[in-house]
Amino acid sequence: MKTKIASLIMAAVFGVLAFATNSSAADEGFYDKDHIRGFISFGADFRGMMPGFNDYINNVAFTTSALQSPSRADTAFFYGPAKNNYKKFNKFYPGLHFNVGAQYKQFLTWINFNFMITQTSERPKSNMVASDTSGNTITAPLYDARWFAYGAEWMFGWKTLGENAFFNLIPAVGIGFNMMNVHFTSNYVIFDNTNKNDYTVMRDRYYSTMAASFNAELEARLQFEQFSVGLYAGYHVVRYNEFNVEGTDLNTRINNTDNDGDTWFVGLRFTWTFLSLWDKKQEDKI
Repeated sequence: MKTKIASLIMAAVFGVLAFATNSSAADEGFYDKDHIRGFISFGADFRGMMPGFNDYINNVAFTTSALQSPSRADTAFFYGPAKNNYKKFNKFYPGLHFNVGAQYKQFLTWINFNFMITQTSERPKSNMVASDTSGNTITAPLYDARWFAYGAEWMFGWKTLGENAFFNLIPAVGIGFNMMNVHFTSNYVIFDNTNKNDYTVMRDRYYSTMAASFNAELEARLQFEQFSVGLYAGYHVVRYNEFNVEGTDLNTRINNTDNDGDTWFVGLRFTWTFLSLWDKKQEDKI
């Protein structure tokens, strides 16, 4: 599956590059650097998880297992409640974006830096009581379950209705990386999937997983000289690697959930495009 996705990504990217290069070459050989214009943009969007992603994050963040004896001198394991009444994470969350790029006539390329506001499921109480098979009990701390993600994609777009049209439609695709960070709910023991005698213990910290990402979007833009405002929508594809917790992979497939991080999104973007050398020369002539 990952191989097919990677092939489609590369085909899309090279298709856009070939289209842009051929159009430029038809006018002026390859390109005229005096017509290159830099730009920056800020955007915010509303993201919706696909069902697989929502299942995945709610499976991962609320993973439960055994708890080790606080003394660590004995080998007893204690088990608390399977669920601690945490609220599941919502399917929707806000995303923020900062873009830095360049425009050559109708062709656009930019780096899309994206991140999200941390999502939190507050702990229902400060501690839980766990017991071993002999009836001995311990008190273990509970933490807020939290997660957030960030990443960057190299995007390629095309102004379909002309370089300086007041209204434009701009399709774009890009590839990059995405990193998800999760804070678990307690100091659970994670058993090695191949050797159950080996285990490690979660700490009060964030754990991360990173994977390649693919982003496709369409922006409807209104351009006012150097300033423009656009409404955009699209689809973001991520297939996360396994979470590595203190050297041991977390088994997220036990509840039949894949490492699926796909989202759809719709948002608003504000862009400022700088003058090219050619633009500045024209102003000097006036």
